[in-house]
Parts: sequence; C-alpha cells; structure tokens
Amino acid sequence: MRDTMAVKLGFVVGEFNRDITYMMEVEGREHAKFLGAEVAETLYVPGTFDVPFAVKKMLAAGRVDAVVTLGAVIEGATQHDEVVIQHAARKIMDLALEFGKPVTLGISGPGMTRLEAQERIDYAKRAVESAVKLVQRLG
Repeated sequence: MRDTMAVKLGFVVGEFNRDITYMMEVEGREHAKFLGAEVAETLYVPGTFDVPFAVKKMLAAGRVDAVVTLGAVIEGATQHDEVVIQHAARKIMDLALEFGKPVTLGISGPGMTRLEAQERIDYAKRAVESAVKLVQRLG
C-alpha cells in the first residue's frame, strides 16, 4: 500500500473537443489535489486516437505511477467515433498491462452528443480516483 508518498499521475489529454476536455482536465486536477496526488506530467495530443502513443511515451519515461487519459469522442454522421474509442481503449489497456502501471480511461463516448459530453465531464474525476486507488492498492 502506498499512502505515505503522493501518487504521481500523468495526464494525457485529447485536444479535439477542447471545450469539453479542458473542463475535464480542470476537474481531474482538482480531484487529484483533493486526493493528495500530484499531476507530475501532462501531454496534449490532437485527439483520442493519438492518446495511446503519448501514454506509451509517458510510461516509458518512468516518471509517473499511473496515467489518466482524458478525451471526448462525440458522435458524427458515420461510425468513426466507435472505431476511434474502441481502438484507443484496447491499446490503453494493452499499455497498462505491458508496463505494469495503471492507465485509466477518462474518455467519454462513443455515441454521445455534445450536450451528453458536457454532462460527462466528471468522468475525469472517476479516472483520477481509479488511478490513485490502483496505485495505492496494487503498488
């Protein structure tokens, strides 16, 4: 158990739908502080599809205990949103297993409207809380 030291989190934030992801980042940072965790590193990527690449770079650098991914995949006229989130989520889990460190999914979607995305901004808090608990419980 790791209660004596602050958990060092990395944030990987998608810039697509930045009005949503900015608020997710703000809520995530506030919740990390509330939990006594430190956001030690932040990487911004163009969109959710690009998140796994940044997660891998961050985990390989070894400066964080866990990574929180933040993004919003809003439904469009095609099934592109489903493809993006499915592949990103799968690769994010693969990276957590490969590096033996928690990588949490604070990415909302697919199949949601912009209004639904705004209603899910608090998913960032859930992802931060999961990351902190996983580090504390599993090392």
